[in-house]
Amino acid sequence: MTTQNTSSSKQSNRFVGWLRSIDPQILGLVIALAVLLIFFAIRIPEQFYRITNIISIGEGITLIGLTGLAETVVMIMGGLDIAIGSLVGLCSAAAGVAMLGIDNAAVGIGAALIAGLLGGLINGVIITKGKLNPVVVTLGTYTAYRGIALLITPGGYAVNVRNETFNKLGTADLFGIPSSVFILILAAIVFFLMMGYAIVGRNIFAIGGNAKQARLVGIGIDRYQIGVYVLAGLMAGVAAIVLTSRTKSGQPISGSEGLELQAITAAILGGVSMRGGKGSIVGTMLGVLIIGTLNNGMILMSVPTFYQRVARGLLLVIAALIQIWQMRRAEAARKAKKHTATAPATGGV
Repeated sequence: MTTQNTSSSKQSNRFVGWLRSIDPQILGLVIALAVLLIFFAIRIPEQFYRITNIISIGEGITLIGLTGLAETVVMIMGGLDIAIGSLVGLCSAAAGVAMLGIDNAAVGIGAALIAGLLGGLINGVIITKGKLNPVVVTLGTYTAYRGIALLITPGGYAVNVRNETFNKLGTADLFGIPSSVFILILAAIVFFLMMGYAIVGRNIFAIGGNAKQARLVGIGIDRYQIGVYVLAGLMAGVAAIVLTSRTKSGQPISGSEGLELQAITAAILGGVSMRGGKGSIVGTMLGVLIIGTLNNGMILMSVPTFYQRVARGLLLVIAALIQIWQMRRAEAARKAKKHTATAPATGGV
């Protein structure tokens, strides 16, 4: 009997230890996602859990996920990219216009990626060399990129893409799962390895945590800042390829409008600090799943579009408020610990 109790106690301790090892932020996101899934399962069970709808959710989160991954890295470094949604539209328009001239899939892919890299490079250079606030710069390029996208497309309208090879990039499937979902999974794995195990990721965390100290140890901050925005531009190009091939048209606005806010919301929901130096790819992907599930559920429940916009806006505000509360709580705990450590000892002999 004693042996059984001891064994049971060890198993209980292991379980408690495992629970304590889980990041509270990640655990909270898993619970929030579970609550959403249960809610929609109760409200719309026949529609929500159809295989076709699960696949639809997967397709729906692709663009948010690809831009959210990029936004996560930018924010961990202490920046922000408000222009990434507009850049996706510009890259999509560039791909469509390029294939009007040369009907070749490689030309469309190249145009989207080059446009994204150039857009990201412009953001990074202006922020770094001009010593300007990333919010101000990317707010300006947000408008500029949207305007350029409308300028290069005939009359500002979508450009039809007839190249079947290119269009299959976003519409093909493997074992019933859309290719775009595999693209997102692959991108998430690459970002996870980069931020968790590579020197590049550690340096990005260091810059976001304390830029002055990072500079003192020899990290090239300007180079990293430009590189991170170029990476964001590259991901905008990848997202544009998915968008363009899925819709079979170069879209200057449709499909990318509001994408930046959803990407930022996913990152903040996932625990990325607005001050930089903290965040995780796993957290962001959970945030993406929450947003995608919420979007899908509201559509199935026929929630009016303006209410959907309100819900997305409130989600961002709530995520920001939770993060501010967590930061203040951590700061108070740190001060209390410091005060305890420096308080003079009292008591008699």
